[in-house]
Amino acid sequence: MAEQRSLPVPDGLEGERVDAALSRLFGFSRTRAAELIGAGEVLVDGRQPAKSDRVHAGAWLDVTLPPPVSTPMPVAEPVPGMSIVYEDDDIVVVNKPIGVAAHPTVGWTGPTVLGGLLGAGHTIATSGAAERQGIVHRLDANTTGAMAVAKSEHAYSHLKRAFKERTVDKRYHALVQGHPDPFRGTVDAPIDRHPSGDGRWAVVAGGKASITHYDTIEAFRAASLLDIKLETGRTHQIRVHMSALRHPCVGDMMYGADPTIAARLGVTRQWLHAVSLGFEHPSTGEWISFGTDYPEDLQKALDTVRAES
Repeated sequence: MAEQRSLPVPDGLEGERVDAALSRLFGFSRTRAAELIGAGEVLVDGRQPAKSDRVHAGAWLDVTLPPPVSTPMPVAEPVPGMSIVYEDDDIVVVNKPIGVAAHPTVGWTGPTVLGGLLGAGHTIATSGAAERQGIVHRLDANTTGAMAVAKSEHAYSHLKRAFKERTVDKRYHALVQGHPDPFRGTVDAPIDRHPSGDGRWAVVAGGKASITHYDTIEAFRAASLLDIKLETGRTHQIRVHMSALRHPCVGDMMYGADPTIAARLGVTRQWLHAVSLGFEHPSTGEWISFGTDYPEDLQKALDTVRAES
């Protein structure tokens, strides 16, 4: 049942953005605050604000909080096709297959990396929320490739900090439509939830800073294979940035890909693979890196587009 909350803006929040003020008052993320504002569930002195409006001390807030949604716990069961690239007492690196989420989320009923590791008997760090223990970064359910999970509490702390401080080398290969101009470049554009609220993300003024570096490996007649390095790790970042360049990942219909090209190449999801992952080992301090091969569906599509050229 939704909960109605009414209260004045405290003096300490004078001049804050509405979404930031809500985040501090109620303890949820600014993204969640922006969703409530966009849904008309927030009033400031009786009026619906924009998320970037500033609040003044003493202004009256009326907020309708939705009922809490319980996040499902991981189901410990082996995940077919998920292979172990590397494992020691601190970390396990997997090659994540298609159709597998990193951890349980509301609305996801499929397999997860976390559940697969637990089901195969691997010890995982207990740090973090129970439904995503040991998870230090994520890949989309239909993005394949290298993903690291912490096994020790020390490794969890170390890797979370490394990802936050951007000292991890995350590289992806993406087959995108057309030919980016220039062939090598950087996309520096903030990302937030799409205003439509349909689950997509978008380049949005005032969103979270997001930086993607790309370089063309091979150009084909109708597509390009890119090497992509992420500085930040926003949800759907590569997919959003490539779409913003008008060169969406082949097969990524959510972000504007041409379905006829996807059908011709036999691709049923975005052509995007986390090809390598490198970071400082949490215990030894040694730089370690891991590579993964393309899965069968992506390799077949690449072979086809290469043959057509």
